[in-house]
Amino acid sequence: MLILPLEPTDDLANPIFKDAASCGLWLGQLQLTNLQLAHSQLLYQIGELNRYPMNGIERLNTLELLRETVGFVQDDYAKKLIDKPLPLNDEEMTIFMSLVQLWQAMLTGYQRCMQFYIFGEKELSDQGALLCQRCLCYGGLEIFEYLRTRYEFSPALWRQMHELYAYAEQHELHQIEVADPDCKTSCTSSYVKALLSCYANPAELSRWQLQQMNRWLSAWSSSLCLARSYKLNKNDSEPLAVDISGEMGLQRAEEVLHKDTVRYLDMVPMSKLLRVKAILLQQGQTAQQVGLGSQYDSYACHDLLILLHQCWCENRHKRLSQRKPVLRITELCCQIEGIYAHLSQKGNRPSRLDKLAIKQIETMGYVPNSDLERAEIDHPLESWLIENENIIGARITRTDESGRRFKCKQLIALRAAKSFSFMLATVAWMIVTRQGKLQMGIKYLPGKPMPVRISAAGINLARSEAQAFLMPALPSVKTPASLIIPRGWFQPGLAIELRQPNDDFMVLQLGFSVERGLDFERVSFTPV
Repeated sequence: MLILPLEPTDDLANPIFKDAASCGLWLGQLQLTNLQLAHSQLLYQIGELNRYPMNGIERLNTLELLRETVGFVQDDYAKKLIDKPLPLNDEEMTIFMSLVQLWQAMLTGYQRCMQFYIFGEKELSDQGALLCQRCLCYGGLEIFEYLRTRYEFSPALWRQMHELYAYAEQHELHQIEVADPDCKTSCTSSYVKALLSCYANPAELSRWQLQQMNRWLSAWSSSLCLARSYKLNKNDSEPLAVDISGEMGLQRAEEVLHKDTVRYLDMVPMSKLLRVKAILLQQGQTAQQVGLGSQYDSYACHDLLILLHQCWCENRHKRLSQRKPVLRITELCCQIEGIYAHLSQKGNRPSRLDKLAIKQIETMGYVPNSDLERAEIDHPLESWLIENENIIGARITRTDESGRRFKCKQLIALRAAKSFSFMLATVAWMIVTRQGKLQMGIKYLPGKPMPVRISAAGINLARSEAQAFLMPALPSVKTPASLIIPRGWFQPGLAIELRQPNDDFMVLQLGFSVERGLDFERVSFTPV
């Protein structure tokens, strides 16, 4: 029997609507121009409704009326977290938790209906498939909120999803189609959608990519099914597996010990679908013609299709896991001016606040008397732990309790603790763990960087002097020398003067952009 985590109802609960009719009237008067107020009203009233004692069918009808408005408000309110660095600040964290709580409130409401269904309420006797699907849907939306905000979620959410699916399967409800505003769906498709979302390396996907993948899966997951066994033919994509008695999502089938509670997801249909759509885009069809949406860039959609195929169908997880486990402290700095200060061992000129800080240090008997000490005051280094690593990149976790906030594709520099040699890298992905620690995947930029200063040759007021890094040529991997310059500074063919730390200078002509990050651009050049 399915055990639902529900508190008893309360006769003192007093929602503003107590049935579907009054709910419809209240929704008609709800002001959506003030998004924060509308969200807080929905969260409070649905919370009161969940505590209020009422029969199952009336609760179901009321919740069905609320779905469209809740979805609209949640999507709009979540936009406040777009492009926010991690970890979130207090105000942003409040928004995030409110989003999660509203999804959970909707889930709790449908769980109350499920409870009446399990106990045999006659009016709900033919609603079992719909109730299970709605519970799986809102459980999946709660998980997706964590994914797109890049916060790790509790394994309890997986247990909740597995138990619901197991119940639906046991009572043969899992494949029954139910109506949804945009498409036909089922318990299996909602469950598979959540499973595949979490298996797509979501920490590496942009918010746009995650939301686009979510839309596609709404249409595609209905063509997939979970089975108790599988057959693997030569050249087929390997199936994925999930243990519905466990606390994890999908894994590669070979990693899971076969038993009665393991279900296998055949990825051959998904592999064919992704490859066909990618080929059609390559042949010049638009995203709309291929059925990927009417307002999306075909090149971006093609790249996402390829990435999803790698994640779901090509064992990309296995390749990514082939890193050497290490436990080594590293020191990290970010932002071009901070990295330049440490590499050149020259701090910025003290500001008024810096002078006050220095005066306080002087009264305690310590005066920073070197460029290195000046750099460490202006741009303090953070302590991070390298957990695994290969020549391409590493996974690192911040050991300090607090520090700077980061974004993906940001330039950083790392060095072994107390060393003087830095290596440049970019942030490939990041997530905040359940313990509140910021964790990042980084991609190394090979070669020892040299701090330099650049300026446009001749008179060019639009491009004043800037800090940059000269990356050496690496003949062993056939990589020519390049420059890392501030984002927005690059112009093809621009002649620049480059001044090295020893004051030697040379004139270069910029070539093409090799790599573009959040705050930097790596460009080719030729000496003039």
